[in-house]
Amino acid sequence: MDIQSQLARIKRGSDELLVETELADKLKSGRPLRIKAGFDPTAPDLHLGHTVLINKLRHFQELGHHVMFLIGDFTGMIGDPTGKNTTRPPLSREQIREHAKTYQEQVFKILDPEKTEICFNSSWFEPLGAAGMIRIAALHTVARMLERDDFSKRYANNQPIAIHEFLYPLCQGYDSVAMKADVELGGTDQKFNLLVGRELQKHYGQTPQCVLMMPLLEGLDGVNKMSKSLGNYVGIAEPAKEIFGKLMSISDELMWRYFELLSFRPEDEIAVFKRETDEGRNPRDIKVLLAQEIVTRFHSTAAADAALADFEARFQRGALPDDMPEISLVTKGGILPIAQVLKEAGLTASTSDALRMIEQGGVRLNGEKIEDKALVLKAGETCVLQVGKRKFARVTLS
Repeated sequence: MDIQSQLARIKRGSDELLVETELADKLKSGRPLRIKAGFDPTAPDLHLGHTVLINKLRHFQELGHHVMFLIGDFTGMIGDPTGKNTTRPPLSREQIREHAKTYQEQVFKILDPEKTEICFNSSWFEPLGAAGMIRIAALHTVARMLERDDFSKRYANNQPIAIHEFLYPLCQGYDSVAMKADVELGGTDQKFNLLVGRELQKHYGQTPQCVLMMPLLEGLDGVNKMSKSLGNYVGIAEPAKEIFGKLMSISDELMWRYFELLSFRPEDEIAVFKRETDEGRNPRDIKVLLAQEIVTRFHSTAAADAALADFEARFQRGALPDDMPEISLVTKGGILPIAQVLKEAGLTASTSDALRMIEQGGVRLNGEKIEDKALVLKAGETCVLQVGKRKFARVTLS
């Protein structure tokens, strides 16, 4: 593939490439480039937002480059404050170790294990020691650190900034030195840290890495960054039916964003889909193709087919799911308000959330929409409750 074609594939879906002429020169060398992306194992499972970078690593891998998947088992114990207005609590070594195991299992559903180098940054930071860390710290100034947006805002608002938070960008930058990275991938919120890597490489006599920034994937709400804490995520280790159902719930507009950042389909094929929907094709048909592709990637073709069949039976023909949870609740005085039932059954996050869903017409009792927020259920009743399109439970009260 010629250089311009390679650059086009590399830049697909990206937000910014620094510096494109430098990357073109690296590609012209003909040698496999060392491509780095780091992930702190701060949660046990990866979600589709994480896979935006992993998909791009796969693109580099398909172009013949050397991919390095960095697990930040050392930096994870510091806690990256990027985008946070408060100090992020560090994780214990035991938490990091457990999360790292699942990361390794999950990334190979996208990357070729034979062409992927798994790295742990504790392997160079622990031997570096305190003296080595101080030498790295001497290469950057407090003034430069305060140029970072989240730090400057917190400083201006008299919010505390812990000293260890200044170390995080330096550690991420030094990772690039230790790994001799030619290219580092990161989200748009990582720009400051990625550029620190370029500066540190210059200090250590290395050719500075190019930086490829990918957009942050919006979650199912189409507004906020995909996040487990916000509940708007699709976990790649979730059951096939859950992944399928969540993807079918996204808006038609958000669907195209997901195609751009998550699909491996050629861009011209996606352009055909867009044209067909403009000409009247039902966007739902296209969304099914996206959901099947993602479920197949993380499960199998058979699982994707079964998820589609389940979805159609449940939502097109009104069938109830076979795997509906059976829940028993104890009443207070023989009755339990509906909002409390929904909360205790795990169908809503809180009673206020339950009341809001009832107001919006999103709660059904035995197939009938609930309109009375003061409804109470009695001991001895067994009923099927549904919240939204995907949450079901058979609840028995005693």
